[in-house]
Amino acid sequence: MAASQVERVREVVQPVVGASGLYLEDVVVAPAGRRTVVRVVLDLDEDAVGSLDLDTVGEVSREISAAMDAADPVRGAYVLEVSTPGTDRPLTEPRHFRRARTRLVTLELTDGSSVRGRLAEADASAYVLVTDDGEVEIEPSRVSRGRVEVELRRGDETGLDETEEA
Repeated sequence: MAASQVERVREVVQPVVGASGLYLEDVVVAPAGRRTVVRVVLDLDEDAVGSLDLDTVGEVSREISAAMDAADPVRGAYVLEVSTPGTDRPLTEPRHFRRARTRLVTLELTDGSSVRGRLAEADASAYVLVTDDGEVEIEPSRVSRGRVEVELRRGDETGLDETEEA
């Protein structure tokens, strides 16, 4: 799709997302048969820790849909998909690293090695990971790629007694 169509959608969606206190991560407009798919990816502010809850996504999705219907930035029929980046999003921008604070991450370094640990801090000067061996401070320029590791907790790690149901 033409970049201008993406920009038109972005112009309609950005004020709605901003008013809700969220960050507009991405807008994709792509053909899908006779229709067009409009994908809007939302995230929390970069200083926030945690995940965007589904209730908030649903509420903002309805507001985006109403704004899209009023402005009609996409010609013809379209399907609106509103989502969050998810854990499989690679950490490529400084804001991604700030959003990943408190999470278990693996950083691939420019020298070919990797470091795995809990991301304690992330700013322009350093990423601080808490590893099994202690804290490791890494300059962002040494990181070629990063990713959040999916963590599955056992009952005893969540504070649940083994006889309690999760």
